[in-house]
Amino acid sequence: MSAPTYTRPPRSTRGGVDIRLPWWALALPVLAFVALLLLILNPADAHAAAEQPAISHLLERLEQLTAR
Repeated sequence: MSAPTYTRPPRSTRGGVDIRLPWWALALPVLAFVALLLLILNPADAHAAAEQPAISHLLERLEQLTAR
């Protein structure tokens, strides 16, 4: 004789939504947003934006070498 087994209904039919996020799942996007917002508000702090990118410097150097 087999015993009846009890199975729990899926969470979606039990009525409540139970979503739990770790603390960093909310903190990291907020931190990134604040950092980008501060860079937009004070672009003088973005020192790398004023410099010439390495790729364009390399391409200019190749152009100079091939022009000889």
